[in-house]
Amino acid sequence: MRVALGLEYDGRSFEGWQTQSSGQTVQDYLEAAVVQFTGEKVKAVCAGRTDANVHATGQVIHLDTGADRKEISWVRGLNSYLPTECAVRWAKVVPDEFHARFSACSRTYEYWIVNEPVRSPILSGRTGWVFRPLNEKNMEAAGQFLVGEHDFSSFRAAGCQSKTPVKNIEYLHVIRLGRFIKIRVKANAFLYHMVRNIVGCLVYVGTGARSVDWMGEVLEAKSRQAAAPTFYPTGLYLTGVGYPEIFGLPQHGASPFPG
Repeated sequence: MRVALGLEYDGRSFEGWQTQSSGQTVQDYLEAAVVQFTGEKVKAVCAGRTDANVHATGQVIHLDTGADRKEISWVRGLNSYLPTECAVRWAKVVPDEFHARFSACSRTYEYWIVNEPVRSPILSGRTGWVFRPLNEKNMEAAGQFLVGEHDFSSFRAAGCQSKTPVKNIEYLHVIRLGRFIKIRVKANAFLYHMVRNIVGCLVYVGTGARSVDWMGEVLEAKSRQAAAPTFYPTGLYLTGVGYPEIFGLPQHGASPFPG
């Protein structure tokens, strides 16, 4: 039997998603919880790997099991063995052809920036921080250069294993919510560090260090050297994974902050 699970986790507490010898990743803790809950040793497959300090409200994984459990039992049972920084939000039995990664048709990320002169101890580790004033309208305008299908080599980190740099961004929106800047982007898929590299460029535009049109120049350059440095991981959230309706899965997790 194949089971899909929706996960929410605070990335500050883990060394990313993928298993490591330290045993301190989300995958390590989840697979250990399955052993305690069912007695089975399984491999959990995720929709999108997240780095250390990157969060998720809408991560999706699947695992194969011989355990006969109700869907709500998977939620309550696994959560009783998971650390408080990680929780299963929902569970659903899915067909064997479902694959958390390869069946996904979209991913949605949010990046949250605190934009005020003094850093916030309360929000440290949960947001990025820019002390210079940001012009969110210019950031929004610059982001529109990236909407559509493009070669995103300028936003691709070294070590990226994607077969192609061509991805399709459905939308990219930047809005101000008080002291917060919220960046929301949805695409069919993302390159390694692509969102954080885009955010770095948007911050350059927002502070006035670069013009709105510069974003188009970066995209056309197809070179990582043309773009801004990779922005902090701490404000990044995987908030949604889209699947064909036939699977009947939730498409989005909650936004980490109101608005």
